[in-house]
Amino acid sequence: MHAPMRRLVPVVLLVLAAACTQPPSATAEAADPAAAGQVAPAPAVASPAELAATAALPNFSALVDAYGPAVVNVSTVTGGRQVRRGGVPEISPDNPLYDFFRHFGDPRGGQAPPARGEGSGFVVSADGYILTNAHVVQGASEVTVRMTDRREYRAEVVGIDRRTDVAVLKVDARNLPVVRIGDAGRLKPGEWVIAIGSPFGFENSVTAGIVSATARSLGNPDTYTPFIQTDVAVNPGNSGGPLFNLKGEVVGINSQIYSRTGGYQGVSFAIPIDVAIGVKDQLVATGHVQRGRIGVGIQEVNQALADSFRLSRPRGALVSEVVDDGPAAEAGVQVGDVILAVDGKAIERSSELPPIIAGIKPGRQATLTVWRDQAEKTLRVKVGELDEGPVVAANDGADGGETGKLGLAVRSLTGVEREQLNTVGRLVVEVAEGPAAIAGVERGDVILSVNGRQVATPGEFRTAVDAAGAAVALLIQRADAQIFVPVRVDS
Repeated sequence: MHAPMRRLVPVVLLVLAAACTQPPSATAEAADPAAAGQVAPAPAVASPAELAATAALPNFSALVDAYGPAVVNVSTVTGGRQVRRGGVPEISPDNPLYDFFRHFGDPRGGQAPPARGEGSGFVVSADGYILTNAHVVQGASEVTVRMTDRREYRAEVVGIDRRTDVAVLKVDARNLPVVRIGDAGRLKPGEWVIAIGSPFGFENSVTAGIVSATARSLGNPDTYTPFIQTDVAVNPGNSGGPLFNLKGEVVGINSQIYSRTGGYQGVSFAIPIDVAIGVKDQLVATGHVQRGRIGVGIQEVNQALADSFRLSRPRGALVSEVVDDGPAAEAGVQVGDVILAVDGKAIERSSELPPIIAGIKPGRQATLTVWRDQAEKTLRVKVGELDEGPVVAANDGADGGETGKLGLAVRSLTGVEREQLNTVGRLVVEVAEGPAAIAGVERGDVILSVNGRQVATPGEFRTAVDAAGAAVALLIQRADAQIFVPVRVDS
């Protein structure tokens, strides 16, 4: 950033020098065209239409003055990892330096230097609760919040929700400036919005644009966030900062960009503030987030499918799978049903269904309107609770990572991943160490069953492992082959 600025300086000096050395006569003629026998041109006058257009452009300065102080810079430190003397540091085998370290080792060993990161956030309560992105503080051993007046506070991470990329921080302070919370459901494409954040570390930077679209899915069938798409300039460091409407209300949290270069290219995405506040309230109250589930796999309805099912137009979510003994199966939902509405709220695209179901409290009854046999049908379903696995989590840099007695960390596969792997399994190995690694289990293996019992969620996997004895027979899928791997817990 500084090099281009420096290159501008000689040009400015050259222009100034030229201006200072012009002959007096030329200066006088330029200042008085009439003296030179010329007629001065009439001053340019803007047309009424141009004046009206200029007057219609919004001025964001009052909004920034009022709510900018509630926007904070979030800096993180992630503790270094231990490197064994003469061993291979924790780098990918694809790294060009991997072979060097494998052959020669790291003669120093010890602790690798800590990593530092920056993001943004905003204060939602005067007693110190702050919202930011989960990916900003994930795995951090130290989090510092800096206000616009340069006061700094050490922050506690109250909770993180990876599914929505929302995190809640708490600082020990009182009477902090706070933002006003708006209604993201009222946003319409074409509305002006602004972002305040710390792109590339430039604190309290303001950028403006318009809403490009709402309820945008980013291609993950298991997503629980209907993103707001904007053309506001958002760059690394803006993550976690607020998106304001013209009323000065926060309507979203800037979270992601679509880019082929790593920088802003005109497409950015924000988490709707109602989603974020719902997550925040649960994290503060209980430390975790409850979500509803009904146990179905869904896909988009295109024109060809709409014609096949005799729908008037493409809409709804087509049920492609019903989980055995799940809430939907018990309610009578069938493969081939098209879910058109939930509690009267229409489903236009399949991506709208997961966040709606997730937002229903587990145990509550919901009404599904489905299309079956060329007619609408109403079904009542008791919403279950989504398993938030992994129950035995991978050690992603945070202290205290657990891999269970087998040394395995697993997570649920998304629908897209299952299709790509051509598997009926629902769990994939994220980390294999200890007994499982000795037995030959590898990262990327798909878990099909434990001691002959099929497992579909991390919770079921944990229960099956806990019920097993000293030896556990895992049926895994690796590539196109299925094999049993016996794991001895005492190995």
